[in-house]
Amino acid sequence: MASLICGSLAFDTIMTFEGRFAEQILPDQLHILNVSFLVPALRRDFGGCAGNIAYALNSLGGKPVPMATVGSDGAGYVARFKDLGIDTSFVREIADSYTAQAMIMTDRDNNQITAFHPGAMMQAHVTRIEQRGDFKLGIISPDGRDAMLQHAEQFKAAGIPFVFDPGQGLPMFDGKELAAFIERATWVTVNDYEGKMLSERTGWSSAEISRRVQGLVVTLGGEGCEVWVGGEKTVVPAVTAEAVVDPTGCGDAWRGALLFGLEQGWSLAKCAELGNQVGALKIASRGPQNYDLSSLRG
Repeated sequence: MASLICGSLAFDTIMTFEGRFAEQILPDQLHILNVSFLVPALRRDFGGCAGNIAYALNSLGGKPVPMATVGSDGAGYVARFKDLGIDTSFVREIADSYTAQAMIMTDRDNNQITAFHPGAMMQAHVTRIEQRGDFKLGIISPDGRDAMLQHAEQFKAAGIPFVFDPGQGLPMFDGKELAAFIERATWVTVNDYEGKMLSERTGWSSAEISRRVQGLVVTLGGEGCEVWVGGEKTVVPAVTAEAVVDPTGCGDAWRGALLFGLEQGWSLAKCAELGNQVGALKIASRGPQNYDLSSLRG
């Protein structure tokens, strides 16, 4: 069984600000905002939602197949995934573009400011989803707008159950479009902020959304997550991390665990329990794809 993961492959430039954003940004001066942050620590990592999800699923023993685009600078990323044993047959190179780039700054409270250049990701819709014998699951994570819309239709047409995980791409869509995603999806996952926006734009509560799909999960960071099935809510508690080092990629690590559990036929609550474990391990490691999940593999 393989999971088709639609989303971005990106390079993450991650910077650490040793202070607090709240101490540098004056609320009454936002109309003339002009700030500069000293970032003594800087590194470049492999990232992007599809890449991070694939890394987590692969680390757990699942079979991820990322569907994504890279630019002329992406050969090293593709080679790395091949070395990890990840199927890259649906990764397309766009020769006249850069691979997507995320510039992420984290303060001492783990708040983040991110700038994102989509680059080759804007051509992600060129690759179409078609049924393949081993495709049993899919996920739509943040990607180019056209790709997210078209891939949802293509998943439905191919009869492949999929997770709709709009993430930071959610604001690109109005209520009618988001409702259409939900109607096509099998599961929906959002964080608490995205969940409020999703309900506001569609006019559907979490309970109502969960009745239109097989399940909805609302992640709550350090508070665990809400699992909604058939209008009923179950709270799955968080797992305490040994250290809080870097939150970058925690949500994607959680979603990789979700896909692994779904591949095994687990209940949504059991999937969420594994997701919380993986998130706790990821946050203790710097970078979105540098953590070790060997302790969770049978």
